[in-house]
Amino acid sequence: MQTLTTAQAVVSMLELNGIDTLFCLPGVQNDSFFDALYDRTNAIRPIHARHEQSCAYMALGYAMASGKPSAYVVVPGPGFLNTTAALSTAYAVNAPVLALTGQIQQAMIGRNVGLLHELPDQLGIMRGLTKWADRITSPGEAPGLVNEAFRRLLSGRRRPVALECAMDTWGRKAPVVLPGTAAQADPCPVDEDAVERAAKLLGGAHRPLIVVGGGALGAGEHVIQIAEMLEAPVMTGRMGQGVIDGRHRLSVTALAGYNYWIEADVVLAVGTRLQPQQMNWGVGTQKIIRIDIDSEELDRQRKPEIGIVGDATATLKALANRLAAHNVKRNGRAEAVAEIKALATKKIRDTLPPQVAFLEAMRAALPEDGILVDELTQMGYAARLAYPTYKPRTFLSPGYQGTLGWGYATSLGAKVARPDTPVLSISGDGGFLFTAMEMSTAAQNNIGVVAVVFSDGAYGNVKRIQQQAFKGRTIASDLHNPDFVKLGESFGIAAERAKSPAEFGTAITRALSRGGPTLIDCPVGPLTDPWGLVAQPETAQGLIFRDHSIL
Repeated sequence: MQTLTTAQAVVSMLELNGIDTLFCLPGVQNDSFFDALYDRTNAIRPIHARHEQSCAYMALGYAMASGKPSAYVVVPGPGFLNTTAALSTAYAVNAPVLALTGQIQQAMIGRNVGLLHELPDQLGIMRGLTKWADRITSPGEAPGLVNEAFRRLLSGRRRPVALECAMDTWGRKAPVVLPGTAAQADPCPVDEDAVERAAKLLGGAHRPLIVVGGGALGAGEHVIQIAEMLEAPVMTGRMGQGVIDGRHRLSVTALAGYNYWIEADVVLAVGTRLQPQQMNWGVGTQKIIRIDIDSEELDRQRKPEIGIVGDATATLKALANRLAAHNVKRNGRAEAVAEIKALATKKIRDTLPPQVAFLEAMRAALPEDGILVDELTQMGYAARLAYPTYKPRTFLSPGYQGTLGWGYATSLGAKVARPDTPVLSISGDGGFLFTAMEMSTAAQNNIGVVAVVFSDGAYGNVKRIQQQAFKGRTIASDLHNPDFVKLGESFGIAAERAKSPAEFGTAITRALSRGGPTLIDCPVGPLTDPWGLVAQPETAQGLIFRDHSIL
């Protein structure tokens, strides 16, 4: 037992649970916390941002790139509210982020007296955006609450959690018992009976299809093993990119997978909401097997033939071991997959030639483990279909939340998590300026992200929809931009302009060789509409797979 302040106890528990970086923006409600952190900066590195939203986005990028819990610290009220877009994105993409915030004086919470940064119910807002949130009210309960936060971060479906602490509680001292071990994830046993039933159903399938999402990012080895046994195409959605190498003969994007969906007799869905397939494409006669660590996810939209609650890696390993005893022979599927992949690639190239040229330059310049952080931009939409991903956690996307402006700050966190791995952020000129001030943070901390701005002087997607759907009545979609090269240089980072895919690829190579933070401005005109390929309509029962009608 030691006599510690609440802040000292919390910092000790963060360190015990493996937090080596805190993304932060200090303020008066957290003064005692930062005083405690001062003594532990040899173990926990504080990286302070220029806006609270960026603290949370950087923590999000760290968690997504590493697969490990991350944390940020901000003041209450507007400071916390500034982070909520990132918190909701972390919830959407299943990222283990700890939000740690201050509070007004403990006795005043909930009294609405108008104190600085007071909210009517900050904890209630936290609970609405996370899987769990609580308040630390004394030094003695701090270790247990922090460990509980990490237990929940590590257990089941990984989503953000939050803790708040009043400004006067941070500095309060009392005897504290610090546990000797970090939090552990709850056990998740394999459902052997359900796995056996799944092995029998899959083994007898003639046209199996595998769909993987972000919940399968650590299970690629077993996904490949099962796919090769079944000769089944593996459709990787946006969050599942990198589960298996995009060059694998059975790996298909959503465009090619669309053709397989309606003809499949059995679908194995692993760690995916299966939302576009079930809600947009429609379900026919397919029998669906779902593996998900979240029991609520299995029948959220419709009841599967077989639902298995479990960790993807452990469950797929067990499934692979049982499948051989039930597996029938299938002829010619690999050749059919290759044919459809080639047709899908041609369709993408023919439809989106400008985007494909830039994406090919990116892929050629980045190493196999290089990380691409996409954005809500024309190039980002195309990347979901046309950018081949080779390894897990190297294609970072905001998922269904569609968070405009998340990309640059998130990429900084990804680079901090994996400092020896090249990180490339792609943004439009609209989204980039949401967090462009963090070029200061990149320069101050030498965070070597290569930031790319595709500048078309508009919210390009909005403007195109206005032109196409509303007879050219464009409104609030044009942008007045700075000179991005001069802007980057003013922050003390390298900056240049690339006017073609060839110049662009060379600029990326130069930036990676240089090693520090870089901004590349790519002026582009209106780009080809990607939505005919990204948003597929409902499949009809009469879709004839063999004439490749969708391609």
